[in-house]
Amino acid sequence: MQAIEPIQQDGFAPGELAASAAAASDDGQGNARRVFAFLGLLLSIAVVLAAAFAYRDLKWQTVEAMVPRTWTFWVAFTIYYLQGPLLEWIIFRRLWQIPFLSGILALTRKLVSNELVLGYLGEAQFYAWTRARANLTSAPFGAIKDVAILSALTGNGATLVMLVFAWPIVASGSLGMPLKDVFLSLSVVLATSCVILILRKKLFSLDRRELWFITFIHVIRTIAFIVLSAMLWHLVLPDVGLGLWMVLATLRMLVSRLPLIPNKDIVFAGIAVFLLGHDLEIAALMTMMAVITLGAHVVAGIVSGLAGLVESQRST
Repeated sequence: MQAIEPIQQDGFAPGELAASAAAASDDGQGNARRVFAFLGLLLSIAVVLAAAFAYRDLKWQTVEAMVPRTWTFWVAFTIYYLQGPLLEWIIFRRLWQIPFLSGILALTRKLVSNELVLGYLGEAQFYAWTRARANLTSAPFGAIKDVAILSALTGNGATLVMLVFAWPIVASGSLGMPLKDVFLSLSVVLATSCVILILRKKLFSLDRRELWFITFIHVIRTIAFIVLSAMLWHLVLPDVGLGLWMVLATLRMLVSRLPLIPNKDIVFAGIAVFLLGHDLEIAALMTMMAVITLGAHVVAGIVSGLAGLVESQRST
């Protein structure tokens, strides 16, 4: 008996149609990766240019005499500067198994983009980086969005906790923070937090276990920022106790997180003088920290931006 020939579909032999569809899908994914690699290339160029442009604002001569020459300070400052990218790497390592070196460089570009170019542009750049990598295409937008929202929510929660403990000082009026502005800022913080919690099922993409893990890392990040800030200030002005510096660092974060407080730098300077009394030394210290942080942004932006250029060109 003659064997029955399998029916062909549109000129394709059996199996060829599936192979052709798979090839088309691979081509589509490859084109998408090339597009996001090119986008990452453009954003890396933007980071390098922004870092080079920010270099003109560095005024080392105004703070050179105060910059510590000890290795302890610079090790602590390096940890202080990189703690954000390192802790975010832990989050995305758990979610996507991203590599260490290229992942840290991408998250550093994200930090510099947000600080020197435009807020949340770093998230767009990190999204382009993940989409350009073949093994990191598992819903990157939803995860990056969840991490950003939880960062804001954790910051709001920390603000409320800090305000409770600092309320006797704030209510005394000695810090130059009008109670009207404090209450308005507090209402904004509470409103945004409530909206996030009410809409959490629609806003978040990850499961509850991952969301709690991300929140835990953000809490560690907040504590690390306060402790490392206090440690750096103590290394510059050791006459002030570390505990008092931690109180000041906590109040600094509180002021920075209240959205409707005008002239935050002036308010924080008033807090520092009120608590410590060393007005000239405090002003010089804060100027020095601002300058070396800007210098770190310049160096990190150029290094991570150039690394991003090399990686993007390899992907295109």
